Amino acid sequence: MDKNKIEILGDNHISTSVDTPLRADAFEKSDEEKIKSIQHYFGKIMEELGLDLSDDSLSGTPYRFAKMYVKELFYGLNPKNKPKLSVFENKYGYKKMLVEQNITIDSSCEHHFLPITGEAHIAYVPKNKVIGLSKINRLVDYYAHRPQVQERLSLQILKDLQSTLETDDVLVIISAKHLCVSSRGIKDKNSFTTTIEYGGCFENEQTKNEFLKIIGIKNL
Repeated sequence: MDKNKIEILGDNHISTSVDTPLRADAFEKSDEEKIKSIQHYFGKIMEELGLDLSDDSLSGTPYRFAKMYVKELFYGLNPKNKPKLSVFENKYGYKKMLVEQNITIDSSCEHHFLPITGEAHIAYVPKNKVIGLSKINRLVDYYAHRPQVQERLSLQILKDLQSTLETDDVLVIISAKHLCVSSRGIKDKNSFTTTIEYGGCFENEQTKNEFLKIIGIKNL
């Protein structure tokens, strides 16, 4: 593929699936093996940039970088790290909208591996099950900590919550800044991206707008 086409694909944030594209052998290596391999190759990248890895300030950078990638920034790639979503019987019969807002988004663009930062706001209307509030935050954090496209991130959170809560009545809205926009290319420092995904009762404009009013956004 020529370089111009590669740039166009990346700038358009094209995504081909709701699932994160993973190889069949993605988890055959241990975390320690991955860290060792990434450490080696990132050291080579630093050398190609002309950096002196014998310098005290730089000598440990390849390891720190590799550990950060495997254990922190992209821990959400591995299903074994998925948080357990505790749900409870809706014994008190709560049937109105429940909103969890201002959830931190700390992710990375899969086209340039640059940060995506912002907030998620999530609502659902319980049927037979309710979920512990902190579990929603943990689920967002899990899906965010992988190379992402914002549209896919919104859908992954939505579909997981719909499945867990056994209801389509879920809404996910994400507003985030992309450093691949603000620090390269157009270098627009002020713009942000908003995505909204929903199902069930949120297909109703009145219900959706009630949610938007709660989080302080005018009707979309």
